[in-house]
Amino acid sequence: MTIHWCGTGLSAIPGLRRLIEAGLDVTVWNRTTAKAQDAVGDLTQDIKAFSVEALEADLAAGDVVVSMLPGDMHVPLAKLAIAASAHFVSSSYIAPEMRALNQAARDAGVALVNEVGLDPGIDHLMAHDLVADYRASAGFDAGNELSFVSYCGGVPKEANDFRYKFSWSPLGVLKALRSPSKSIRDFKEFNVARPWDALGAYDAPLEVPESFEVYPNRDSLPFMEDYGFDKSWKVREFVRGTLRLNGWAAAWADVFTEIETLSGDAGEARLKEMSDQFWDAHSYNEGEADRVVMCVSLKAEKDGATVWHKTWAMDAWGDATSTAMARLVSNPVSLAIEAVTAGTIAPGVSAAPSDPALVKSWLGTVDTLSQQLHKNDHLSA
Repeated sequence: MTIHWCGTGLSAIPGLRRLIEAGLDVTVWNRTTAKAQDAVGDLTQDIKAFSVEALEADLAAGDVVVSMLPGDMHVPLAKLAIAASAHFVSSSYIAPEMRALNQAARDAGVALVNEVGLDPGIDHLMAHDLVADYRASAGFDAGNELSFVSYCGGVPKEANDFRYKFSWSPLGVLKALRSPSKSIRDFKEFNVARPWDALGAYDAPLEVPESFEVYPNRDSLPFMEDYGFDKSWKVREFVRGTLRLNGWAAAWADVFTEIETLSGDAGEARLKEMSDQFWDAHSYNEGEADRVVMCVSLKAEKDGATVWHKTWAMDAWGDATSTAMARLVSNPVSLAIEAVTAGTIAPGVSAAPSDPALVKSWLGTVDTLSQQLHKNDHLSA
């Protein structure tokens, strides 16, 4: 069994090195082999120039294909894996085209595992744990009113005037700012066209409590079923969103204004130009620490009183070995690869696991990757 790790970008390296150092059979694929050599050449020489054709020729049944490539490569590589009776792992969101491969993957007896990075990934583990904990608690009642929030953000460890720094191409961040979102607010579906239309504040229960600006991200609604919410439950709030340093919206006001004016091919070209400018002006310097904050919370209320309320809170920052972002994206990917090869994830298309044993084990590893990880019981504090 060979692990075919495709892509050695900024977020890929710690998890890749973990697998190689564990003595697993890993072939490293990258379009530019020199970059892969710089990243892991001290550990392995099994480095090859990536192409779909070359990978296809090397694949064997039982292998694992890992895609840390741009999103448009995930489905083609997943199809390649199915054809070879090989498994597939990616940290990215499950696209409809990926979900459509579920039956083919089951028929082939292979697992296509996605959403096993930071966000999505670690946040899923925390959500599954909270829902299972709540269901087993004395406070559980199907008539309770529930509020669920999940916020995550990569921010500079030392704040700057721009209130942000980029750990990879800014283009994805800029495109996300043009995306609508769906969530639940006051028991109703809450739709906004742009993040700044729903900007709010969140007090994170870190060791030193800290306030952040937050906004909904993408479509939160499908995750209610994914996390095990019964359709009959009364949900006051359900949101998965992005977290930013206070002052971010004010610092980015001109960016928001310009993004509103962009459309068509000219708009896409301008976004690319802005991305290049931001990368030059606001990327991390060599050795500069990044920071990742994640909080996932579930609260249950009955007759206006809180009967159950717990929050997972994580704070992590970069060190001499890696950025926090890279550690927290790529190491969960490596855990998923180990689970797939051990047969503990079923065939078909899936996201980060809800199995209690895997959730506990993976969060135990996350604890070693972050400087702070706590599950806060707000009623016993």
